[in-house]
Amino acid sequence: MQMDGDIAERYRDFAAYAEGDSDCFVEWALGVAGDPEVHDWLAVLPRGKQQPNLVFAAARWHGAQAPAPYAELKRVLRESGNDVLATIRDQATQTNEVGRLATLVPVFARIEAEDGPLSLIEVGASAGLCLYPDRYDYAWPHLGALGGTGGPTLTADATGQLPVPARHPEIAWRGGVDLNPLDVRDEDAMAWLTNLVWPEQDDRRTRLREAVAVARQDPPTIVRGDLAVELPGLVRRAAEHGAPVVFHSAVIAYLDDEARQHFHDAMTDLVAAGTVRWVSNEAPRVLPGVTHGLDVPSGRFVLGLDGRPVALTHGHGHAIHWL
Repeated sequence: MQMDGDIAERYRDFAAYAEGDSDCFVEWALGVAGDPEVHDWLAVLPRGKQQPNLVFAAARWHGAQAPAPYAELKRVLRESGNDVLATIRDQATQTNEVGRLATLVPVFARIEAEDGPLSLIEVGASAGLCLYPDRYDYAWPHLGALGGTGGPTLTADATGQLPVPARHPEIAWRGGVDLNPLDVRDEDAMAWLTNLVWPEQDDRRTRLREAVAVARQDPPTIVRGDLAVELPGLVRRAAEHGAPVVFHSAVIAYLDDEARQHFHDAMTDLVAAGTVRWVSNEAPRVLPGVTHGLDVPSGRFVLGLDGRPVALTHGHGHAIHWL
């Protein structure tokens, strides 16, 4: 057994990201970071499948109780390691956190004010739960709020000169692409989504149930396939209904460096041509061409509009700092 520096670094980074949101996952991530036995166990997986969210969710799927000390994770990996590996290979994280809409809606509203009704295209849409910004109310303490839908309220602590929307964006069409789209009407698929919610976060579990109920009233159009292949067709389809807006949140991180750069270049070209508006919400090192060297606090994403940073956000939508 020997330490894998790359795995250790990624799990320490995740621990920093989870700080304040899940004491359990902080302890588990730091435990894995310093555990060469688990490094050897993870080494049989492709790098993209070694991600903490997926590993911890698969362990919980096979009986790991959480919140609990790191010893509980180790117990399940030792007793059911092969089953956990099989689930990791078969599944994806796909958390599709609807709370992120509280950070995305100010940008959607700005685009709609400029371009008219929006046709939303979500890259990495999973179950499409973030395709309904017009079905929720919002609160941005202490800067303002947006109500009137009668739907659930999503809250993000706000700082900076956040442009609080005066009304909900009008959505003319909504769709997306995912390698493994989930059907909101499939109970097993929704059980996996629920399992992906972090242990202590009962509020996120409640939001997820509410979001599934919203989406089931009007299931979204999600294409199965690779984003590079399917996106052009989706853009053409969306343009028939409204102003196309391609958006993604915590998705491009799952591409390798070459694919990330290709995606950035493709989106930059589409924006320059006036074909789409582009809303990105990713960790700072994922799209450096959007981050532009910003000093980003640990655990924060960079929210970009058309390739330029406009805000720093919490990864699950709990906070937004307008730049």
